[in-house]
Amino acid sequence: MTRPTVAVFRPDDERAANAVQFLDELGVEPLSDPMLAIEATGNQPRTDAEYTILTSKTGVELLDADWQPGDRLCAIGETTAGKLREAGYEVDIVPEEYTSSGLVDRLAGEVDGARVEVARSDHGSAVLLDGLEAAGAYVHETILYRLTRPADAGRTVELAAAGDLDGALFTSTLTVENVLDAAAERGLREAAIEGLNDAVVGAIGPPTAETARERGIEVDLVPDTADFEILARRAVELLDR
Repeated sequence: MTRPTVAVFRPDDERAANAVQFLDELGVEPLSDPMLAIEATGNQPRTDAEYTILTSKTGVELLDADWQPGDRLCAIGETTAGKLREAGYEVDIVPEEYTSSGLVDRLAGEVDGARVEVARSDHGSAVLLDGLEAAGAYVHETILYRLTRPADAGRTVELAAAGDLDGALFTSTLTVENVLDAAAERGLREAAIEGLNDAVVGAIGPPTAETARERGIEVDLVPDTADFEILARRAVELLDR
C-alpha cells in the first residue's frame, strides 16, 4: 500500500530532519522541501532593556555565549523558552497564546514607559512592534538573522500541481509565501493551489492559516498549540479518515 505523501518546509537543519523522522514514524511518506534558509547578521540584542523578547529557537542559537539580557526575559512560546533555558537563561515571561498578539496581550498592562528589545528575524510580524508601542513601550528591534528562499526549493509545487500531494504542513507565513512564489516561477501557481486544496493542509498557528487563506489555500487544521508534532499528528489523523 502506498503511503500518503506529506510535505514539510522547515529549514534544512535538524528541524527538517526531525520533521522527516517524525512523519515517517507516523506512517506517511515525508517530503522535505525547505523553503527557508537562515543568514545570520552578526547582530546581538541590546542589554539595557527592561524587557527582552526572543521569538524563535533560531534567534536563541545565534546569541553570543556571553550575552546577557536586561531585567526581564520573554519568549514567544515554550519552544523558544526551552531553548533559552538550555542555554542557561532564566525565562520570566511566556504568554498563554504562543503568538505575537498573545505576547502583546500578556505585556500590555506592564510595559507603558518601559524599554523593550525585540530580537528576531527580518520577517517578524508587525503585530508585535505595533502592539507594544500602542501599549506605551519604547521598542527597539534587532535583526538577528535574515530568511531567504533556497534556490532549489519547489519540489512540492510540482507534486501539488500534478495532484500527487496528500498533505502539506506550513510552519510560518513565509513558508506559505515562498511555496506560492516557487509555484509562480514555474507557471504553476493556480495548479499548485488547486492541488493543495485537494490535500490536507495544516497551519501551525492562526497567522499562518490567515496568510494561506488570503492566498486561496484552504486550511484544514490549526492546532491549539503551535507545535510541529501536534500539527503533524492531527494531519495524519485526517489523512487516515
